[in-house]
Amino acid sequence: MAVQGMTGSAAGARGGLMTVGELARRTGLSVKAIRRYEGLGLIYSAGRSEGNYRLFDESALWCARAVEGCRALGLTIKEIEQLSRVYLRCPDEPIGPHLAAFLDRAERRIETRLAELGDVRRRIREFRAAHADALAGRAELPVEDPRRGPRAA
Repeated sequence: MAVQGMTGSAAGARGGLMTVGELARRTGLSVKAIRRYEGLGLIYSAGRSEGNYRLFDESALWCARAVEGCRALGLTIKEIEQLSRVYLRCPDEPIGPHLAAFLDRAERRIETRLAELGDVRRRIREFRAAHADALAGRAELPVEDPRRGPRAA
């Protein structure tokens, strides 16, 4: 496959280039996710084949793994985009402090969500304790079943 923009012997060989499907297989990402990340500028294609297929090189593999690594740490796509812009704007600047700030935000989100889930768990336990007989089928639940109409008092 020849790549648009390449000339000479490089155009005749794919030499390390892969299609979106191959990139998906190598990263475990879906083709849809790769296209989304490419659309957001988080992954770059190396060009197109004669058949007009997007082609990716090893840098795309690195980028895809970096994005997924950040996602696994709880960063949002928007945060990854911001981190990427810092990385590209200031390549000689250490990225660690910027990443640390985003990790702090992710951790705060997780702590908030854990507190919310703790509240839901508490309500479930209270409901179970208050309605144990109904949940075991020995009594009616204290909520009206719209299929049965109003209960007689």
